[in-house]
Amino acid sequence: MKVILLSDVKALGKKGDVVEVAEGYGRNFLLPRNLASEANKGALAAHADQKRAQEKREALHLAEAKELASKIEQTALAVKVKAGGNGKLFGAITNADVADAIHAALDVAVDKHKIEIKSQIKALGSFPVEIKLHKNVVAKATISVVAA
Repeated sequence: MKVILLSDVKALGKKGDVVEVAEGYGRNFLLPRNLASEANKGALAAHADQKRAQEKREALHLAEAKELASKIEQTALAVKVKAGGNGKLFGAITNADVADAIHAALDVAVDKHKIEIKSQIKALGSFPVEIKLHKNVVAKATISVVAA
């Protein structure tokens, strides 16, 4: 019996996979628990349409992420903070500070959890920062920390 998985099933497949299962397993376990639906002609056509739409959305998100990455890499990002006389900061630069700098420079909201700072920034100067915009797109930018 052919079924389309509606959710991930251990040792069988992931959501959206079309798999062949034993008749009893499909009728007595998968279908009653809404883990799968029977793969008839109409369901397979609908599944193919959904898959094409998902791929189209994914391609659009990837293109937008690449465009945003190129904008971020070309833009000079600066964070103004209070600093002591010897160039040390009162505190440290956080991911939220970098996200605010990107928002101020490009008027684009970037999730602070997607920003990766290699080591804590506690001094004035320029530091590398990585922003994960998509699973395949990482923007590498340099943030300049200047005294306010």
